[in-house]
Amino acid sequence: MNEHEHYMRMALEEARLAAREGEIPVGAVIVRNGEVIAHAHNLREQLRDPTAHAEILALREAARVLGDRKLPDCTLYTTLEPCPMCAGAMVVSKLGACFFGAADDRQGCCESVYALTREPSFLWRLPSVGGLLPEESQALLAEFFAKRRAEGAVE
Repeated sequence: MNEHEHYMRMALEEARLAAREGEIPVGAVIVRNGEVIAHAHNLREQLRDPTAHAEILALREAARVLGDRKLPDCTLYTTLEPCPMCAGAMVVSKLGACFFGAADDRQGCCESVYALTREPSFLWRLPSVGGLLPEESQALLAEFFAKRRAEGAVE
């Protein structure tokens, strides 16, 4: 297993935690110089906070740990392609790179709907690479939403 798969597996474990807690199963891990400095999973329902996405929570924690809002030497691993809010936070935090699992054809802003992380109008751009263990990420999401539909919940 290469290092990228190793960190994505950690993000997948965070996503599993989210699912067990009734959250949409998205997990994130931030790595700096080979060390995990932050990890998080979705907490939108528990915190009743629309911004409590795994990526945002991990970025906040990384900034706190490093004592700096800029994260140019950090890499984010997340199980789902970041949405507009998360991709924007990655740009303004000057994140070094992002690897994600499943593409998001509805809200993905690294390549699917829009490539916000590579938008030339912005001061900072970062490489965003999708398709890292996508089947595992997609399976977690599919299982979660199938269970929700069976329970009669609507997203």
